[in-house]
Order: sequence, then structure tokens, then C-alpha cells
Amino acid sequence: MKTTTTPHAPTAVPAARTRAPGTARGPRRRPGLLRRTALPYVLLLPALALEVLVHLLPIVMGVLMSFKELTQFHLRDWGAAPWRGLGNFTAVLDPGAPAGEALLRSFLTTCLFTVASVGLCWLLGTAAAVFLQEAFRGRALLRALFLVPYALPVYAAVITWAFMFQRDDGLVNHVLHDQLGLTGSPPFWLLGDNSFWALLVVSVWKGWPFAFLVVMAGLQNVPRELYEAGALDGAGTWRQIRAITLPSLRPVNQVLVLVLFLWTFNDFNTPFVLFGKAAPEAADLVSVHIHQSSFATWNFGAGAAMSVLLLCFLLLVTGVYLFLTSRGRKAADA
Repeated sequence: MKTTTTPHAPTAVPAARTRAPGTARGPRRRPGLLRRTALPYVLLLPALALEVLVHLLPIVMGVLMSFKELTQFHLRDWGAAPWRGLGNFTAVLDPGAPAGEALLRSFLTTCLFTVASVGLCWLLGTAAAVFLQEAFRGRALLRALFLVPYALPVYAAVITWAFMFQRDDGLVNHVLHDQLGLTGSPPFWLLGDNSFWALLVVSVWKGWPFAFLVVMAGLQNVPRELYEAGALDGAGTWRQIRAITLPSLRPVNQVLVLVLFLWTFNDFNTPFVLFGKAAPEAADLVSVHIHQSSFATWNFGAGAAMSVLLLCFLLLVTGVYLFLTSRGRKAADA
């Protein structure tokens, strides 16, 4: 019995999969690739818009104002103010002129104040964080108490200190003069040369808890095995701090010192609330000096020029600091 086999018809090749010989295959785009690529930029648009409106546009307007002779006579239409060019910058940078001499004195006062405040904040914050690493009864309570100055609103805290520094009925003179007898007469803390020390005390009081918080967080990443190995080698507490703690905290301290420097050098709220619109000469920081020059004398062109110079100085110091710290990290890694 014979079996007949029916020949099969040739299988048709789909048109989409056939291509002429010698032609290159086109790129295949993954589904959703464009959407995934554009999504981060779309999410960043609100932040970028706020950055432009809140920071970039005021900076550009301030730079333009610094080249104009903008006074109270041109407040309604400051665009019509006469063009002065670099006249505002030469006036505020001339140490022989009254404006230049006052700005130089304020700048030196701010530098001294910043170095003292940042140094004390870092020292107190680091010491408190290091000595609170060991477990003991009441450690959690002390950590919470140390963060109270950082949690308080700035205005409420500084106003409280202003009452405490009052000459006749302030708490500071009551303790130093009435209780301890350390002064011959109650000193004025918000006037004269003592105003510098009053401002420094308030700045350190409200700034060192931030250093304490940052250093305490950085210490959590230091392995306990390093301290155990140091103790086995006979290293005491101070030797362990110098050889283990401080080198391990170098990256944290580099960022901490930069942030404290920028915050302190630009601080306006503390002296303004503590002394009012006109700070004493001994506590005349650059930020208050610019505000006084702009809104007391109505010379907004000179005030804008001082602000631009302050911005350039801070950018220069920040750039040099980051360059030096990056070189130090590369040298340490090598």
C-alpha cells in the first residue's frame, strides 16, 4: 500500500522581518527610554525655576545695580539711574576714603569674629561629640540638651540673650558683678568694645550644637576595632583622639569648617537682632555694614558693590579651600 505525501507549501516570511540585502538594520529604540531619560530633568524643573527666581535673578540685578549711581532719588525707576561704571567699587575699595576705610575695618572685624567663632564652635562640638561616644547613664539626655540651642528659633534665642546682656537688670551682670564680684562696675555688653565679645558668645552658643551633631554623626562610621587595637598597643585616650579620631573625621571636618565659615561670615540675623539697625563699631560685621550703607544712607549702588565684592571673596575662599583639601586627600590616599 503506497502512501502519498503532499508537498508542503513554502512558509511565508513576514514582511516586517524581510530586508533587502546590503541594507543596515535600523536602531531599535527601547520602549520608554526617552521617558526615563527626560524624567529626571522634568522633576528638577521646579527646583531649577525656584533657583533662578530666588538666587540667580537677584544676583544679576545686584550686579547691575553695583554699576549705577542708585540713590533714593531713583527708587521708583532704578533703571533710569545714571551709569557709574566701576565708580562704586573704587569708592568702597579706597582705604583713604571714608567708605573704604569703614568697609576695611568692618571686613577685618568680620574675619577676626569668623575665625574665633568657627574655631570655638568646632572645638566645643568635637569635644562634646567625642566624650559622649562612651555609654553612660544620662547620655541620651545630655545629647538632647546639647541640641536645644540649635533647635531654638534664632530670633527668640538672640532676643533672650539681648535681655541677659542688659547692664542694669541682665542675668550676665547679675552673675559676674553681683554674685561673683569679677567686675568693678556692671559693664555695658551691647555698647563699645564689649559688644564684640557679646556677639561672639551668642554666635558660639547657637553654632556649636551644629558642629556637635555633624561630628557625632561622623563618629558613627569610625570602627570600634581601631580603638581596641590602639588600646592593646598602649595608646591612652588623648593618643587615640590624635591618632584615630581626628584622622578619621578629616572628611567630615573639611565640610563642617567650610559650612561654619560661610554661615558665620554671612551672618546677619544675630548682630541685627542683638544690637538693632546700627551695630557698634566693634561688632560691625560686613553683612550689617552693607545693610547700614544701603538702607541708612540710601546709597544702594555702593551697597550693591559691597555685596558683589563679598560674593567674590567668598567664592574665592571657597575655591581655594576646596582645592587645598582635595590635594590633601589625594596626598593622603597616595
